[in-house]
Amino acid sequence: MKAVLKKDLERPATLADVRAKIEAAMPTLATDAIACDELGQLTPKVRDILLESGVMRVLQPLEYGGMEGDPAEYCRLVMDIAAHAPSAGWVAGVVGVHSFEFAQADARLQEEVWGKNVDTWMASPYAMLGRARRVEGGWQFTGRWPFSSGTDWCDWIVVGGLAEAADGSNPGVFAEPHHFILPRSDYVIHQDSWDTMGLRGTGSKDVEAVDAFVPDYRVINVKKLNDREYHRKNRPDSRLYEVPFDFLFPGVISAATIGLADGVVRRFWEYSESRVNRGGLKAIDHPFQMAALGAAMADISASRLHVLADMKRGYDIAMSGGKVPAALQHEARRNQVRAVRRAAEAAHAVFSNVGGNVARNSNPIQRFYRDMTVAMCHACNADQPVYAAQAAFTFGKPIPPGVIV
Repeated sequence: MKAVLKKDLERPATLADVRAKIEAAMPTLATDAIACDELGQLTPKVRDILLESGVMRVLQPLEYGGMEGDPAEYCRLVMDIAAHAPSAGWVAGVVGVHSFEFAQADARLQEEVWGKNVDTWMASPYAMLGRARRVEGGWQFTGRWPFSSGTDWCDWIVVGGLAEAADGSNPGVFAEPHHFILPRSDYVIHQDSWDTMGLRGTGSKDVEAVDAFVPDYRVINVKKLNDREYHRKNRPDSRLYEVPFDFLFPGVISAATIGLADGVVRRFWEYSESRVNRGGLKAIDHPFQMAALGAAMADISASRLHVLADMKRGYDIAMSGGKVPAALQHEARRNQVRAVRRAAEAAHAVFSNVGGNVARNSNPIQRFYRDMTVAMCHACNADQPVYAAQAAFTFGKPIPPGVIV
């Protein structure tokens, strides 16, 4: 598609505009979901729909054609897309959320990324698998990372790594977690690295950088990001970015996963309308199957509300000039993983009521179920460590290391 310059934008899009475009395109997104799986990445048609809808710019700064929009409404969009087109919903969330971080980076980086095209996409992942040595003006950086969702359609990448101390002390000791941002010319995509049972259309392939030079202004200290130091330095007048990154990013993962579970329940609902079992009984007249459906629908609704309400609370605090307290972050993370678990259990309950036909590749229920199962493996959806961390915080005890809160 043609690059869009910020000067060419006639007026800022709104979330209502985005939702109207997504809802109009939803039948196409749903139909093309199988083609995405077969291709092993989003099809050009699906990619164009996400671009043209503006969903990928909801969290982007106004200066670069974004909306600086409500993250709760963004998560609601991600849920709704994932419920009909799993890989499109996953990419809309996991790739679209990166603009929230880039908006807080050095102004030079923002201009490099969005100055020539406000529709530029950025991939990740954040796993701390890279190693960075201090050199003059920046870092010499090497690593390989799996699960780079949507990466074939992205021109930049942000990846995690441990760095030597910036002041040069303790050379060879890699301990400081950072995010390193690289242009497409500085890393490779391993095209044969994504062969999975689910979320195939996300194209979440391995990426690798070898001895790439990353200037200082393309490096983000994780602690400073989560403490909102970059927001206060680089975008102090944009209240959206006072929302903590480690509050928002896991919330987006939760939203996409709940959307996938919702998709399983919706497909069961559609399947039940015409299903007749071996005894000649219609599914809609089967009391136990309808009980499973009713309970699942309630649990999906509760899970959606659980995540969205907390996201809205955090956003409202930020927009009113406050700081999101640590207690709310811990509570929200606890609620996110619990909501995801509840939604997945609801999907499993209806899946177990489908019968033998669910094994057929032509049955969409199994496709959504496989996608949800893979999504549940994401680190942000690991529930036990988060429960333990929230309890530890409540009693004033140290938070176990490595917990995503």
